[in-house]
Amino acid sequence: MIIAKVFQSFSRYLNITYPIPSLLQREIGRFPHLVVKFSPGPRSAFFFVTTKACDISAQKVRMPPKKRKADDEVEKSDDSKQKKVEDPENGSNDSKQTKTERTESNPIPEDANTLEPSTEKKSESGETWNLKISSWNVNGLRAWVKKDGFNFLKLDDPDILCFQETKCNEKSLPKECHIDGYHSYWHEAEQAGYAGTGIMSKVKPLNVTYGIGCDKHDKEGRVITAEYEKFYLVTSYVPNAGKKLVRLEYRGEWDKDFRSYLEDLDKKKPVILCGDLNVAHQEIDLANPKSNRNKTAGFTDQERQGFTDLLEAGFIDSYRHLYPEKTAEYSFWTYMMNARAKNTGWRLDYFVLSEKLQRSLCDSVIRTKVFGSDHCPITLFLAL
Repeated sequence: MIIAKVFQSFSRYLNITYPIPSLLQREIGRFPHLVVKFSPGPRSAFFFVTTKACDISAQKVRMPPKKRKADDEVEKSDDSKQKKVEDPENGSNDSKQTKTERTESNPIPEDANTLEPSTEKKSESGETWNLKISSWNVNGLRAWVKKDGFNFLKLDDPDILCFQETKCNEKSLPKECHIDGYHSYWHEAEQAGYAGTGIMSKVKPLNVTYGIGCDKHDKEGRVITAEYEKFYLVTSYVPNAGKKLVRLEYRGEWDKDFRSYLEDLDKKKPVILCGDLNVAHQEIDLANPKSNRNKTAGFTDQERQGFTDLLEAGFIDSYRHLYPEKTAEYSFWTYMMNARAKNTGWRLDYFVLSEKLQRSLCDSVIRTKVFGSDHCPITLFLAL
């Protein structure tokens, strides 16, 4: 019997049923007498096994190229194309924080409002919406544009569209970002290819500010505040606690300072906060709460309490206010293990409103069937 060990540590390509990857299947076809066996364990491997002698030396089995996933893309500025971007949250910006997931299917609810650009729901006072705001963590603005992301803007036609994790400085903005009828505002991190936020608005704001007025938080392009006649709009990409929770202490400092900033705004005008807040507040806000609690960024008791403290300061989670018991509607899915198809996700993206705006709330929607990032967009409808 001839045994040819052809691939070490292939388990990252597998789900629990261990299917043979298509690239490997093509190689198997070149050897008519071979069958494949899998040896599990910490050094898992595939073996070719045959009972008939054959010469494999003349036909080398090529290793499948490492698959490049969308979340592996590093957005670089023009002056740093050859430099690898270091991510304070994850050590490097090669990949996003991977969240432990199982592989069972978790179907999206049949009544999920995912594609409709409007809603028939009315406010508590019976009024129809007249303001529509959408928000999307695009995981790299230039990559998102290449995936025809701006088709969403054309079809959805929001009054305001907010972006998080743009990974792009203003000089490197794609030309598609300049759209007639919208005023655009961008806030980049000092470190190229990292974090970043943006706002596109049909109505020109009265004033726009960047950051929260705190030096230790304002170097990563995480907050833009736009003042309008009746409200403040704050879009934010909240810091991730990082792999092995290395930034959890910093995240706690951020939560306190950011809450104080929002409270100060709320004393002047009602506040609409939107964005990737990097927390799943309740157990029903992620598919696998038990395996992730206090182990994975976004679902530690500290981060969840930080969000609770924000709500207790006079704010509401618009989605949970309307849908307090709804499950299996998420806004983020890791690119690994076919998580989005199985709907093994997290609700990390929010519209948080001042309690003063509660009576104006018509609907808060998670657009689960809109693709273009590892997050989907969310949309808020208000009657102001």
